[in-house]
Amino acid sequence: MSIVITGATGQLGRLIIADLLGAGVPAGGITAVARSKEKAADLVAQGIGLHVADYDEPESFTGAFRPEDRVLLISATDAGRRVPQHAAVIDAARATGVAQLGYVSVFGGPEADFRLADDHRETERLIIASGLPYTFLRNNWYSEMYAVNEIPGILAQEAIVTNVAPGSRIATATRADYAAAAATVLREDGHLGRAYELSGDTAWTFEEFAEEVSRQSGRTIVHRSIDPAERAAMLIGFGVPAPFAEVLVDVDDAISRGRLAGTPGDLSRLAGRPTTPIADTIAQGLAAAQTA
Repeated sequence: MSIVITGATGQLGRLIIADLLGAGVPAGGITAVARSKEKAADLVAQGIGLHVADYDEPESFTGAFRPEDRVLLISATDAGRRVPQHAAVIDAARATGVAQLGYVSVFGGPEADFRLADDHRETERLIIASGLPYTFLRNNWYSEMYAVNEIPGILAQEAIVTNVAPGSRIATATRADYAAAAATVLREDGHLGRAYELSGDTAWTFEEFAEEVSRQSGRTIVHRSIDPAERAAMLIGFGVPAPFAEVLVDVDDAISRGRLAGTPGDLSRLAGRPTTPIADTIAQGLAAAQTA
């Protein structure tokens, strides 16, 4: 068995590799696909194999895979451009006939009806059409997106501002939670032809989120739900490109419609432990804000 991970130098990829090593997978049995030797230097120093390739250069994936490989395609980051980027990996995997093609997809899969899911739905379709043995890891949102990345702004405004309807729930989990599940799927048998809907054990509301930030910070934080147009204008004012601002507004609408409320079970079972409570990730975010 050999495991190949594309996008391996990103935050999720590094966590997956660490989990594989921790579970006893030999470093020599893992190959990282990265855009440059420099980005993967620390992984190579641990004995991880390296193949240099770029999603935007399909020819760079020549020789990346072998028939016995279990490949994990970590989705690219450029929404709207990902389908041809992912197709480069799928085509190379199909030409080789790999043993497994895993894909880090989005919660809901073909039923996800928000714009950010468009690329993921089409990628899943391409993988199925390829005829390769597949495993879909349909991740819900990362807790860090709210509880780490947005904490400085939340503290500055004394509010978390969204266009999510009050009382709506979302079941996030941390990158480490999702990485643990991915590592299990790559190193164990029995996951071919499966699509896992992965989400946190406990869904939370933004009102509960604000209350927890208040409790831990000693400040009064509230959730402000505003009109979608106002929310888009606010994001654009912060420097978010208008097309992506509309995507984020659409995600909030999906949360309001219950599309990301989660189906607890698959993630904690694959990870082998309960998912990380949102309160723990908030604590991490507050600590990081204090040292910034």
